[in-house]
Amino acid sequence: MSDTHELVITLPGNRRVDAHFGHHVVRTDQPVDNGGDDTAPSPFQMFLASIGTCAGIFVQGFCAKRNLDFSRVRIVERPTFDAQGALKDVALEVELPADFPEKYREPLLRVVEQCSVKKAIAAQPTFTVRTSMASAASAA
Repeated sequence: MSDTHELVITLPGNRRVDAHFGHHVVRTDQPVDNGGDDTAPSPFQMFLASIGTCAGIFVQGFCAKRNLDFSRVRIVERPTFDAQGALKDVALEVELPADFPEKYREPLLRVVEQCSVKKAIAAQPTFTVRTSMASAASAA
């Protein structure tokens, strides 16, 4: 599925937290009202963005395979939360241009259902959290 077998999370200062994997770095921060500098999206915003961008990859691939112009396609993601602030629902609306072929509208929705991030969340993975002591070599 993915070639990301390990991410290293660093804490560069204030409320910033970075994820390093391969040659990429994903930077996060907290909004000012939560003690951050608002220099990057929050981790939860990144989580939500991963859902919509994953759906976008599937839409883009579907359209490209059929030589359909996807430059005017947009996906609007609307999360809803319960009274305690927990994520309750994520609605994805695929906005298609008026000239998008009718025969591809339903198949396109079925493709979005294949989003890997959505599937991973639906599978309800378990989480294991533990501590370890860094070796002198990795601490340097």
